[in-house]
Amino acid sequence: MRFIEEEDLLRFLTSDEVCTILPLFEGAVETSRITKSSFRNWVVQAYVERKSLAHSLNDTKTAVHQLHKIASAIVIVVIVVVSLLVMGLATSKVILVVTSQLLLAGFVFQNSCKTVFESIIFVFVMHPFDVGDRCVIDGVQMIVEEMNILSTVFLRFDSEKIYFPNSVLLTKPISNFRRSPDMADMIDFVIDFSTPLDTINNLKKAIQTYIEGKPKYWNQKHTVIVKEIENMNKLKMCLCVTHTMNHQILVKRICEKQSSFSS
Repeated sequence: MRFIEEEDLLRFLTSDEVCTILPLFEGAVETSRITKSSFRNWVVQAYVERKSLAHSLNDTKTAVHQLHKIASAIVIVVIVVVSLLVMGLATSKVILVVTSQLLLAGFVFQNSCKTVFESIIFVFVMHPFDVGDRCVIDGVQMIVEEMNILSTVFLRFDSEKIYFPNSVLLTKPISNFRRSPDMADMIDFVIDFSTPLDTINNLKKAIQTYIEGKPKYWNQKHTVIVKEIENMNKLKMCLCVTHTMNHQILVKRICEKQSSFSS
């Protein structure tokens, strides 16, 4: 059996559920059947997303465990001080010595305490990304590889690992593709300056027909504009179109863009 027909799905699911499932598989909406390749691609994508979710939960658990250690140490110190006060073992001279030592330690480690506090705010309050998210920081696209309470590990396009202190990330603008809605794209192309207006209008109609025929990949709203004149003999034009997805999966975005350009 090479295909899963719509009738096969209706044996186990309602028609509404089938209409929800079919768009998940490439080409299933147009043909009303699921091919072996599209089913394999869906399984691989589901595995990748599940793996990213597992890594995210594991890193969150690690960060919580580290925070629990810090909180436990603070609680132990408070309990010891209160116990000494209750039992009357802590005289005013002892309290003065302990307080002075704590103030000295606070002065020495104030930068470290500030870094830890800012990292906790970044990881647990702001939380701008999860493991597996594609982000842009300082103009560089990177994938979140690992999250800790003090630092985050990113993987660049060439598989180079980059370590960022969370206190530094707190001050930087971060673009997150996974959490973004359907994202737009621009395709530049050049035509001869002497191209007749009728030909340009026919080109716009052909682009509109193509986009309307691919509702799974492209949003119906699009524009074709003239950006500039090159060398006084060429028109540089731009097709502005919106995907039906964000740019988290870079390979899929590139394939759709190349497919539209070649068509």
